[in-house]
Amino acid sequence: MSNRNIISFIISGILYVLVQVLLLGEDLMLFNKAFCFVYLTFLLLAPLEWGSLILMGVGFGVGLVLDMFYDTPGMHAASSVFMMYIRSLWVNMITPQGGYDTIVLPSIRNMGLQWFSMYAAPLIFLHHFVLLMIEAGGFSSFGFTFVKILSSSLFTFVVIVMVQYLFYRKKKSL
Repeated sequence: MSNRNIISFIISGILYVLVQVLLLGEDLMLFNKAFCFVYLTFLLLAPLEWGSLILMGVGFGVGLVLDMFYDTPGMHAASSVFMMYIRSLWVNMITPQGGYDTIVLPSIRNMGLQWFSMYAAPLIFLHHFVLLMIEAGGFSSFGFTFVKILSSSLFTFVVIVMVQYLFYRKKKSL
């Protein structure tokens, strides 16, 4: 990844965190059960060429910043690090025989909606599972927590897809 791409990636990460903290916040909920964590877009669009340690470091940094703003001691950091660790394993499992072009970002524009759905939906679900189970403090209210996990995962996935269609358009060929 070139220096220019790294700088634009960092700027996009800052923008996603700002949107999450300033616009979405903790108060935006759908039907009093579904949270939207749009900052996951930044984590999901990290380059395929990055190794697990870099990904987990980025996940920790982003999660820690959100933990500071939301006063959630380590919850976002833990769930983001877990998602980024699983991401490396998951990408290896869904890699075709020929592999991927390592300079391609895993976005809808580059990989298509079907591939992106298969890639992102399980990772979003796992992130939300870890985050909301930590928040619940155990399995005592598992039914209610699982409904929150499913609804938040679906809400976040739909928003991430909409963001990509709105802001990551295909370049028109001449």
